[in-house]
Amino acid sequence: MSRVALMIPTIDRIGGAERQVLLLAAGLHRRGWNVTVIALAGTGGEAAEDLEREGICYLTLEMRKGLADPRGWLRLVTWLRRNGPDVMHAHLPHAAWMARAVRLLVRVPVVVDTIHSASTGGRWRRLFYRLTSSLPDRVIAVSDAAAEAHLKARMVDGRSLTVIANGVDVQEWCADAVGREKLRGGLGLGAKFVWLAAGRLEPVKDYPTLLRAFGKVSGPAHLVIAGCGTEWLELELLVERLGLGRRIRFLGFVPDVKRWMQAADGFILTSRWEGLPMGILEAGACELPVVATRVSGTCEAIEDGLTGLLAEAGDDAGLAEAVNRMMAMPREERRLMGVRARQRVIERFSLEAALDRHEALYRELLAAKSWRVVGPGPASADEARLADRAADGNDYSSGA
Repeated sequence: MSRVALMIPTIDRIGGAERQVLLLAAGLHRRGWNVTVIALAGTGGEAAEDLEREGICYLTLEMRKGLADPRGWLRLVTWLRRNGPDVMHAHLPHAAWMARAVRLLVRVPVVVDTIHSASTGGRWRRLFYRLTSSLPDRVIAVSDAAAEAHLKARMVDGRSLTVIANGVDVQEWCADAVGREKLRGGLGLGAKFVWLAAGRLEPVKDYPTLLRAFGKVSGPAHLVIAGCGTEWLELELLVERLGLGRRIRFLGFVPDVKRWMQAADGFILTSRWEGLPMGILEAGACELPVVATRVSGTCEAIEDGLTGLLAEAGDDAGLAEAVNRMMAMPREERRLMGVRARQRVIERFSLEAALDRHEALYRELLAAKSWRVVGPGPASADEARLADRAADGNDYSSGA
């Protein structure tokens, strides 16, 4: 049984990247892989409990000082030497940097990391990616936009870059008319048009523009916001200043946002940038039409006018116009938009397709390694020599 370790900064807070890691872990486990999810920090909470119930191992490195915490490095090195994973796949920058660096200390046959955003970050992030670009066997980008942004910033080598889109479990994420009426009835929503926004309350999601736009929306519309973050108090104060208290509700962290997607009439996302937004893909799978900002990543998830509507980022007037336009559509037209959105997700962003591509990549890279480890134990002289070559960054463009 092949072993894969999926590494991520934390699963205590669940966003798009974290959801994708959990989906990959469960899917690979079902397909016969021995899977361990490794978090740099946190306890894992309910997500860790869910993993362990499915038979997936969970390890936290308990790093309290970021990458400067030596105890986390010691825990990771010890675990790697004892368990000898065939593939270590890191997600998000801090996990990627740790996975890259640790292979200089421990023999790991294949190291892969995934870029989840089109944002290339600040100077130090760009520099570190450039300096360590020879260490991973392959870099995955979740969208063409994310790939192009990092290529332009010279943070990745095009010869080792692969695009694998995020995947959604389209069997689980689907419309539910019974659940919709039950939730709406329980909340007293009636015939009101309900918009759902889901995502962390952080500057990248640009909720202030969303709130200002909602002040320009006509009709009996309500906005429900699912998510936590540093801007929560500031956003609540802005709602009060705009006089929107009766029309906007903050839910905080919602462990089951799917039922809200099934109950809502439209999904809205106002990000300043994205990699490939899971929220839009999940909304589409639930046949929920979307209004979103025209930014990198989002444009790959939405066909403007067919599966949703796009507005310019930061333009509250343009966003309000798109929202009003969606609400003014005949119900059947919105329904067909949702149906087309689900079909697009099935064709391009299904979880099974994402799993197929990840498995194929892992096996391709492992097949190219003459020194694949089948279990923990001492290395032979030849294996040690090849491991040293790998640590020096040789032969990565071909995977050999």
